[in-house]
Amino acid sequence: MNFLGIIPSRYASTRFPGKPLADMDGKPMIQRVYEQVQSTVHRLYVATDDIRIADAVKNFGGNVIMTSERHNSGTDRCYEALCKAGNGFDAVVNIQGDEPFIRPEQIELLKSCFSEPDTQIATLVKPFDKEGDFEQTIFNPNSPKVVLNNRNEAMYFSRSVIPYIRGKNYTEWLRAHTFYKHIGLYAYRADILKEITSLPQSSLEMAESLEQLRWLQNGYRIKVAVTHQETIGIDTPDDMVKALKLLRR
Repeated sequence: MNFLGIIPSRYASTRFPGKPLADMDGKPMIQRVYEQVQSTVHRLYVATDDIRIADAVKNFGGNVIMTSERHNSGTDRCYEALCKAGNGFDAVVNIQGDEPFIRPEQIELLKSCFSEPDTQIATLVKPFDKEGDFEQTIFNPNSPKVVLNNRNEAMYFSRSVIPYIRGKNYTEWLRAHTFYKHIGLYAYRADILKEITSLPQSSLEMAESLEQLRWLQNGYRIKVAVTHQETIGIDTPDDMVKALKLLRR
């Protein structure tokens, strides 16, 4: 299969304006992401609506596609980029532009889901640490949880704790069951990406503010691969301070 990699990137951010261009030891963050994943796909583009980001990408020799400023999600931006990238791509990998430590092996793991011909959409999950702080992990609404079926497909995503462990105190839940954290990395067959971007928002999506619930509610299947490597998203300037410490180590 031919995989097209797209890094949706926008300048505006409530908590961290200009985040893609934030300096990470001499390179903008968007360049760090680009260089991490470039070898894993047949062609890679940054998809943006901002000329400052486009210029930065061109300056380091990357590929860029200008897209509409009206998109509500990275998925919509990916589809426009696919349409402009030309024919010949079987699937699209949607790569988060604020995760400069994404591992090439994680992209390869995501791509491997398409060895099954009926895979429509794929994503990654990571088991929560059984010895972790339950308040900061499974009870954190900013860290969506996923329940899987026996085919390693997503049954549901939620900001709440799922499943509920009956008969045990919640402080014991992490050790009593394997909870999965969603890693916000997706891949879609090209024809499926076209279909899901034409769907209206669903009631579950609006309730949880999780776009992937729109796809599940409309009957699409999401194949899930399990990674044991942590990713680090950068949402705030404080996150960047922590990321720079990690980078320098």
